[in-house]
Amino acid sequence: MYLEKLYLTRFRNYWNCSVKFDAQKTILVGNNAQGKSNLLEAVELLATLKSHRTTKDQDLVFQEATVGQIEALVKRRYSNSELTLTLRQKGRRTVAINHESLRRQIDFLGVLNAVEFSSLDLDLVRGSPEKRRHWLDALLIQIEPIYAYILQEYNKVLRQRNALLKKIRKSLYDDEMGSPVEDSTWEQLALWDAQLAANGSRVMRRRARVMERLTPIAQQWHSRISHATEKLDIDYAPNVNWSEDNPEQVQQAILNRIKLRQAAEHNLGTTVVGPHRDEVEFKINETPARSYGSQGQQRTLVLALKLAELELIETVVGEPPLLLLDDVLAELDLDRQNQLLSAIEDRFQTLITTTHLNSFDQQWVNSSQILTVEKGEII
Repeated sequence: MYLEKLYLTRFRNYWNCSVKFDAQKTILVGNNAQGKSNLLEAVELLATLKSHRTTKDQDLVFQEATVGQIEALVKRRYSNSELTLTLRQKGRRTVAINHESLRRQIDFLGVLNAVEFSSLDLDLVRGSPEKRRHWLDALLIQIEPIYAYILQEYNKVLRQRNALLKKIRKSLYDDEMGSPVEDSTWEQLALWDAQLAANGSRVMRRRARVMERLTPIAQQWHSRISHATEKLDIDYAPNVNWSEDNPEQVQQAILNRIKLRQAAEHNLGTTVVGPHRDEVEFKINETPARSYGSQGQQRTLVLALKLAELELIETVVGEPPLLLLDDVLAELDLDRQNQLLSAIEDRFQTLITTTHLNSFDQQWVNSSQILTVEKGEII
């Protein structure tokens, strides 16, 4: 797939901007806070409908405007598509393909695929479990867009169940004597338990499957980048133990765990069982990378993960995704830069941001389209 044109209207600090990409690699050069990362964020939104920088659409619309828009022309092997994402200061966003509005946003996903690699991705290794869950879910949405709906349904059940648990806690613990919880409340909780188990099973089983496919690819890249001096292990550690990819078995395992932790849930007033408590563990030479990995080891690990994402998405969707490199090459030493250059070649369309061209290997510069970004304009 190839992103041929991008139009930004009242998006972030872009009032009106049009970009035509005419090379496999495009380097966006400019000082900090000029809009380089904003342009990559626009592409990320078209691919995933999410930004790793904000969850609020108001942050994405130009300050003095009420509506912002991202449009793109995407060429794929068998078809071309015009994508439109309209963002609002107030009200819901809307999406369209070939100028036809879509009722369901999930139908927008999968037309454009992209993998972003930024300095913030080091948090994949050293950050909270939530960061790793978010990364895993974002990958799943790219290769199986229906997962966005599955995850949304799970989160709805989780919110409703948490609200009921909060109510139960209030009844049981708000005063010294407490007060009895009505039978109808317990019956309602049992219904939410069943829904949490059903939806949680769908999430966990898909996470396990994608990790099973991604891990050997990441291990191969890690061995190549580290010149086989280090061994990478990746373990998906679900909040509930189960052994077979069987819907009924996983649901029952979740229900058994809920029963075991019910006292804790009633006391805390929140759900402590389910995929929202999953973890992904990275080890280098059998040592936890989060606690003991050097910065160089952590960069190697994240680079291996990103290259594995590219390869897996290409295998599943049948076309190479875009690669978005946000001010990250300057942080890689020359050896890692060359490993990345060798992996990408002309196989993946790549958009790269930087403050200085001299931080690049000359091969990158010679084979790239160079665009200067200044105060929300492409020069």
